[in-house]
Amino acid sequence: MTRRFEFVAGHSAKYWEIATTGREVRVRFGRLGTSGQTQTKGFISDVAAIRHAQQRVTEKLGKGYVEVAVA
Repeated sequence: MTRRFEFVAGHSAKYWEIATTGREVRVRFGRLGTSGQTQTKGFISDVAAIRHAQQRVTEKLGKGYVEVAVA
């Protein structure tokens, strides 16, 4: 499952996506309209990966990002 968040305020227009696949978490981020950067991180278990992803989502929501899509 991939979740996409966007932040648009002032001169800032950016996105942040996160996806978990098994023990792996993939994050893609950048300015709207670009392909951005991708980072992948592995964990010791599926549960640890999901926990990490949820923590990152909570951080982004706290910074003002809005969820725009779930795929």
